[in-house]
Amino acid sequence: MAKSIEVCADNGAFMEKFSLLPQPSSHAQLHLNGLTFAVKDIFDVEGHVTGFGNPDWARTHSVATSTAPAVLSVLKAGATCIGKTVMDEMAYSINGENIHYGTPTNPCAPDRVPGGSSSGSAVAVAAMLADFSLGTDTRGSVRVPASYCGIFGFRPSHGTVSTSGVIPMAQSLDTVGWFARDPVILKKVGKVLLQLKDDNPATLGQLIIAEDCFKLLNFPSHRLTDILIGSVEKIYGSHKIQYTNLGNFVETKVPSLKHFTDNGTKTQDDNIPSLVALSSATSLLQRYELKNNHGEWVRSVKPSLGPGISERVSEALRTTDDNIDACYSLNSEMRAALSDLLGDFGILAMPTVPGPPPKLQTEPTALESFRAKAFSLTSVAGASGFCQVSIPLGMQDGLPISVSLLAKHGYDGLGSHKLTIARP
Repeated sequence: MAKSIEVCADNGAFMEKFSLLPQPSSHAQLHLNGLTFAVKDIFDVEGHVTGFGNPDWARTHSVATSTAPAVLSVLKAGATCIGKTVMDEMAYSINGENIHYGTPTNPCAPDRVPGGSSSGSAVAVAAMLADFSLGTDTRGSVRVPASYCGIFGFRPSHGTVSTSGVIPMAQSLDTVGWFARDPVILKKVGKVLLQLKDDNPATLGQLIIAEDCFKLLNFPSHRLTDILIGSVEKIYGSHKIQYTNLGNFVETKVPSLKHFTDNGTKTQDDNIPSLVALSSATSLLQRYELKNNHGEWVRSVKPSLGPGISERVSEALRTTDDNIDACYSLNSEMRAALSDLLGDFGILAMPTVPGPPPKLQTEPTALESFRAKAFSLTSVAGASGFCQVSIPLGMQDGLPISVSLLAKHGYDGLGSHKLTIARP
């Protein structure tokens, strides 16, 4: 599906623009009345081709005959859809660069990547073209662009928001997430998509700071932790703050991790070995399920894929089922272990990514260490299925930075209530 010329004036965020008016039902509460939103071109919208970030995919697929339930939910709550947004091909990158449709311009840092794969959705919100937007997050595709574009991004607990009518990448990891500039709007969207009842804020059990994860930052970690600690002490008291070495905890509590500890983890001296192994497991699961979902299409169509994407897809097609059972076991063990760590109403704090967004068109080899650290961080929620919110915390040397809060699976409402914890 070709972009219109009009798109260029909109930070390159949109694949196509249209107006899909609210569809309120007689009993619906219009929590989103008057708000506009955009959707990633991975969601079905009746009457439109779902392009999946690639022209060959769009060419070989028919117009959608129905609209994804997640999109319908926000339409029924009073919001208006203004179009579909650019994404990385096959949702297989966290950079946000698309060789076919262009790279949406990061409003916070035009010479930096916007983050992906939900690049256009993040940019549409950051550029104030929409009040909120929908994206998907498998291994970071909402959290990363939210951080890079200086906005809020929410990845819900795995399985809590319908992924029906959304092109799958890796079902064991896929989630429908959302972006907003305003925490109030982020919470309103969550209330609709998560079908939350009236507000009933729980008391914060504890804030656990993953000290080793903050050491992965490429700028002084106190720039984030000082805000966190100061906010919690002011609102709840210093007794609510605890510290942990998350890498050591995971290594001790997740026995299936041993199947993935020989995959290059020892060579990454500046990373956390157990989280590198965790990332290796989620990457394997992603490749395996991508192959099962789309391998036949790739082999038959032989699509034109951009640099990096092409190599990853080729690697996915070569993936066997070796260690796949261990991946599923690891996910269950991670959920149980982190649930024990957080207890009732606990929140885990860690960086969203290792630092500000990288420059556009950076050589992949120069990004290897940064990407490895990013996936070490994003794989914690990915493997456990926990919910995670990325919260902007201003700028570092003129570039956006953020922190993330994670809550137990199914405690998504707690995450939204505690947005105030990290507000500067």
